[in-house]
Amino acid sequence: MDLNLKDKVYIVTGGSKGIGAAITHAIADEGGIPVIVTRSKGGVTDELVQELKKKRIAAHAIIGDLQELDNCKKAIDETAAKFGRIDGIVNNAGMNDGASLEKGPEAFRKSILLNLYHYYDLVHYALPYLKETKGSIVNISSKVAITGQGGTSGYAASKGAQLALTREWAAELLPYSIRVNAILPAEVMTPLYRKWLDNTFDDPAAKEAAIVANIPLEKRMTTAEEIAAMAVFLLSDRSAHTTGQWMIVDGGYVHLDRSLTTQ
Repeated sequence: MDLNLKDKVYIVTGGSKGIGAAITHAIADEGGIPVIVTRSKGGVTDELVQELKKKRIAAHAIIGDLQELDNCKKAIDETAAKFGRIDGIVNNAGMNDGASLEKGPEAFRKSILLNLYHYYDLVHYALPYLKETKGSIVNISSKVAITGQGGTSGYAASKGAQLALTREWAAELLPYSIRVNAILPAEVMTPLYRKWLDNTFDDPAAKEAAIVANIPLEKRMTTAEEIAAMAVFLLSDRSAHTTGQWMIVDGGYVHLDRSLTTQ
């Protein structure tokens, strides 16, 4: 199926690692132009851009910490100046930083800054361009927004707010045919997830096995590529009448009967 992304320009925040990198690759594979916005200088970011350029993909990277408002505006201005258009935004950057009730108000506020504000800021600055292209917005949220997890108030609040903004923006942007949807990953093996397992548990393999045992479909983690496949579909006009939706790509982890994991 041709998703009709060819030569269209999509900003992917946190687009050089993990789920973001998978989305970057998926956009490029469909002939789109990914603009990676990341605070990761050099290394993996440069390698990814060079890899895509070898495939004749006009990929571009913009380096900057999106916790700073000026960098959000810079990302939009630079993308528009270089390519003349913006067809969509994938808000993905952030991390589960463990800002719990115990850690206090300062940690909570820092977590909201890290995980939430730039979702709003980028869309605000991109709005004139998205109106021109009837663009699409995809917010990467988390199952934590609807299930909770414990010990991560800031991240949970941010992810819940992202879902609320998805519905709010979908309503507000109806007159411009701008679609807004969210994806809620659950257990996805990324470098950051791997680091959490390895640095947190005495027996990371046993912990991973215990997690996988609770995923009903095929008893395996979701891949980053499976999240990316949903993202590019939602960016594309193949999903032209889909807006305000929360798409849960998780192998049944959140909603299926727990008894299914004991078989």
